[in-house]
Amino acid sequence: MEPLPYRQRTVPVPPRPLHAPQVGANDWRSGLPTLTGTQITLRELQTADAPALFAAMSTGEVARFISPPPTTIVGFERFIEWAIRQRAIGQYVCFAVTPRGSDQAIGLFQVRSLEPDFASAEWGFALASEFWGTGVFMDGAQLVVDFAFDVIGVRRLEARAVVQNGRGNGALRKLGAVQEGILRRSFLRHGEQFDQVLWTILSHDWRDSRRGWFSAQSTNISRGWTSARSVSIFLPH
Repeated sequence: MEPLPYRQRTVPVPPRPLHAPQVGANDWRSGLPTLTGTQITLRELQTADAPALFAAMSTGEVARFISPPPTTIVGFERFIEWAIRQRAIGQYVCFAVTPRGSDQAIGLFQVRSLEPDFASAEWGFALASEFWGTGVFMDGAQLVVDFAFDVIGVRRLEARAVVQNGRGNGALRKLGAVQEGILRRSFLRHGEQFDQVLWTILSHDWRDSRRGWFSAQSTNISRGWTSARSVSIFLPH
């Protein structure tokens, strides 16, 4: 998918993020840090995650609105190896989502570059269906968006969600993403073409709003009012 035209802006030095990863600006290329939220932990993918990811992402509910996932555990192992190689060259990051107190992957968040310098990027997510409506998405999304802006240096973060994906679109809206338009017939799944909603978050908007927003919404997040499923993740085979 082609990015929209992007004009670089001057961005002020940001305040320390709410969940600042202890890593230098360039260190993520040699290995992702572990990010800890209230309900989940985000960490680098491991080959051992393949069986759990295969089980979580191969169900019809989860896979309905994402690019077709690998069809075997070996396919997921290859995907994980690819993700690590792409991270090492500075073009892609993918975090495994694990519940607090467990190391089993229940989904993933990914961010991939749309420009060589990562100024514009696209992100997506997929979670096992039993964790929908628990607040896990919002917990992980805050960590990933903070990481994208404060560590990688992204300025414009895009997400695409099929119009019929009510939960995914609702989750992005509640996070504070702005709907910029409809991408007509831009997603092909099982021979059928779907329209997608284009959502964006800009770095300066996020930095201006996140402290007050997350403080005001903390009660709602803890009650699990956001029921996200998946948004246009990229899974090469």
